[in-house]
Amino acid sequence: MGKLLTQTQLSALPDLYTTEDVKDPLCHIKLFTPDSNWTWYLIELSKKDKATCFGYVIGLESELGYFSLQELEEVRGSLGLCVEIDTSFTPTLLSIVKGGK
Repeated sequence: MGKLLTQTQLSALPDLYTTEDVKDPLCHIKLFTPDSNWTWYLIELSKKDKATCFGYVIGLESELGYFSLQELEEVRGSLGLCVEIDTSFTPTLLSIVKGGK
C-alpha cells in the first residue's frame, strides 16, 4: 500500500468515524483522474487496513461515501492515465469543496 499516498499522508488522515459528528469536516487530500471528470476528497482513512476511505466523490454523481485506495490505484481514465494526487490542494472544509464545483 502506498503508491498513491505516502506513509506520512496516510498517518495524517483521521481514522474512520472520528469526524462523523463534525458538521463540516476537513477534506485533507484531493485525488483525481487527469483524463476524466472523477475526483476524490479524502476525509477519513481506516487505520486498520490503510485502504478504506471516507470522503466526497465527484463523478457521475457528487456524494459522500466509502472507497478503497487499492481500487483507486487500479483505476484508469479514458486515456489510460492513473489517479493522481493534487499536490497544490490544501486541506479545505467540505462546504467549500461542495460550493466550489
